[in-house]
Amino acid sequence: MLLGRESPGKQTLMAATNMNLTGIARKLVMDNHLDEATAIQAVESANKEGIQLTSYLAKNKIVPSSVIAMISSQEFGLPVFDLSVMDTEMAAFSVVEEKLIGKLNAVPLFKRGNKLYVAISSPTNTQALDEFKFATGLSTEAVLVQEDQLAEFIEQASSAMDTAMDDMLDDDLENLDIGGEEEEDSGPTAADAEDAPVVKYVNKILLDAINKGASDIHFEPYEKKYRIRYRIDGILQEVASPPVNIAGKLTARVKVMSRMDISERRVPQDGRIKLKLSKKRAIDFRVNTCPTLFGEKVVLRILDPSSAKLGIDALGYEPEQKELYLKALANPYGMILVTGPTGSGKTVSLYTGLNILNEPETNISTAEDPAEINLEGINQVNVNDKVGLTFAEALKAFLRQDPDVIMVGEIRDLETASIAIKAAQTGHLVLSTLHTNDGPQTLTRLMNMGVPAFNIATSVSLIIAQRLGRRLCGDCKAVDDIPEETLVKEGFTKEEVAEGLKIYKAVGCDKCTGGYKGRVGIYQVMTISEEMGRLIMSGANSIDLADQAKKEGVADLRMSALKKVKDGLISLEEANRVTKD
Repeated sequence: MLLGRESPGKQTLMAATNMNLTGIARKLVMDNHLDEATAIQAVESANKEGIQLTSYLAKNKIVPSSVIAMISSQEFGLPVFDLSVMDTEMAAFSVVEEKLIGKLNAVPLFKRGNKLYVAISSPTNTQALDEFKFATGLSTEAVLVQEDQLAEFIEQASSAMDTAMDDMLDDDLENLDIGGEEEEDSGPTAADAEDAPVVKYVNKILLDAINKGASDIHFEPYEKKYRIRYRIDGILQEVASPPVNIAGKLTARVKVMSRMDISERRVPQDGRIKLKLSKKRAIDFRVNTCPTLFGEKVVLRILDPSSAKLGIDALGYEPEQKELYLKALANPYGMILVTGPTGSGKTVSLYTGLNILNEPETNISTAEDPAEINLEGINQVNVNDKVGLTFAEALKAFLRQDPDVIMVGEIRDLETASIAIKAAQTGHLVLSTLHTNDGPQTLTRLMNMGVPAFNIATSVSLIIAQRLGRRLCGDCKAVDDIPEETLVKEGFTKEEVAEGLKIYKAVGCDKCTGGYKGRVGIYQVMTISEEMGRLIMSGANSIDLADQAKKEGVADLRMSALKKVKDGLISLEEANRVTKD
């Protein structure tokens, strides 16, 4: 070695020291990944742009991201994490706002106890750690990752949310007119609820549900997933899975639309939304929130007033059943009871009857919890137990207002039943619902409530038990090959089978949902005959009453379902789903 000469490495170190380069820049020059002029220019440019030096070097491809990560790890003693092996859905995006992630160029990866691990590409990015700590209340720990992997990870997560939004956006959404249950100011609202993409997204979810004929919309938060489901033809179907980090924004938006308290997340709330699609058509949504482990679940029931104006012919009554219903509606007094489980179409059946009776010379009043379908010409009252406006109190008020027709949303107790029956006995037509399985059980249910048998026999004129079955798509249904002995076991007569009975099954095409399109009613329509009245007054049970109904030729729900199968309207599988032997 010659005296007086210095090694190249020492010269570079001296130059880097003289240039006052520090940290990553100094180390990159020392290790010959950068020359001093490029390093100085990179530091100055990064400062001008207000970004980390590592981000500038990687973005402009001056130094490979892998080299930057390796040098940073050596300089600051931090391990390097391979972000490419991690799914964006596994990251803890929901703990901070999306805009904070982009602003700080950092990602919350996962949470362990009260510690949040944050992915950063620059060890000097302490601002991200401090702001995440302030935003979450958790202690933070840095995890070093490559700049290119971090940028791609953030872009994928943002793209997932944008795609979910863009898929649902529509230019017509700006024209929607949305109103809540009340017109008064609902107080301060969260800024998230007014976020334009979220507003459009929720609007489109509501519109799609209407267009697809859904009856309910479910917004459901989980730990690592958020899903939105529609109930179409009685079956729940997942239609969207937006990023879990916008769960709070979606919930806030729906709560603002339905005029709920968005600051209250600990107890269930009820609200209502009116969506005006045009000058002549508006759809109401009944909204309920319920706190769950990972946020508030929101369910919206779609209430379309036009469903009450479909006409009785569209409901699926057999001709003789339709005549019995119309005859009962024509009576000036008596009680018509509609029974079935939740979601079986009881409300539509009742409102179809009310729409038939809705004439200028008829005074109609309804007590509901809450009123689901608004009809002009009918006086509708929402019961409110908190202020003492119960079904019974509403009925008492109706009887002092010269009614012709009274509708009670549901008979829940003896007091309501007694007032309703007395109204039916004193010259009023009363319509109501009960939650029972069929007609005979409805009569025994009233007796079990404590209503005297004589009052039941002299007031109840008609009972309609009903279910809703999914209607087969007329474009794709196909003949089902079912053995004759199986058909007989299912309830068809040997004569029907011998005559070449054709049973159809669901197939599925682009015009339907899994082979089904719409729903059709399945009914048991039972009048109270004199003999039935005698059995009621003698204390007969539901089995005795069912036997008498069968003698009188009343088709039970199973028989009605098989009739729909025979007519090719529903599949045997669907008949078995909604009715039992």
